[in-house]
Amino acid sequence: MTNPSSRRAELEARNAAMRENMTSLLEGIGRQTEQLKQAQEQALATTGRATSRDGLVTVAVNSAGIVTDLQLSSAAFRSTTPLKLSETIVLTMQAAARNARAQADEAFAPIMADMPDLPDFFAGAPSLKGLIPPAPEVPSRAPRDDDDDEGTTRAAADDDEDEDDDDALASRWEERYS
Repeated sequence: MTNPSSRRAELEARNAAMRENMTSLLEGIGRQTEQLKQAQEQALATTGRATSRDGLVTVAVNSAGIVTDLQLSSAAFRSTTPLKLSETIVLTMQAAARNARAQADEAFAPIMADMPDLPDFFAGAPSLKGLIPPAPEVPSRAPRDDDDDEGTTRAAADDDEDEDDDDALASRWEERYS
């Protein structure tokens, strides 16, 4: 038979240990909340920037990937076609958005690595880490209508016509803005 006073002492010791665990847990949650707040502020302040390989296009985006600045070199209108320039602009925008996303992910990475998961607290509970899917991959280049193998002759003819139109456009551009 157990002594009532020893039983009470045992319960008080368990209660004190549980209280200490809860205090520690709450302090940890407070630290993580502050770290998350700082990481969120850092992620929201990120910007992405990219310049095309040929140096004709530079794009800046905010943390959401929304274009905030687009700079085109004056040579862009003389040295390329509108189709190629538009493709370069899209690819450069995508690169800038990937850059901003990578910076935001980098801000959260240390916190997410140290954050406990539900099974850490409750044995047999499902993990929550897989519930948030990763950001979708941005295609490496914009799809074009003339990417198929059929009709390549027509696409080449269209390119020749585009180049004539481009030359006329470039001439008008230079007359107006030079």
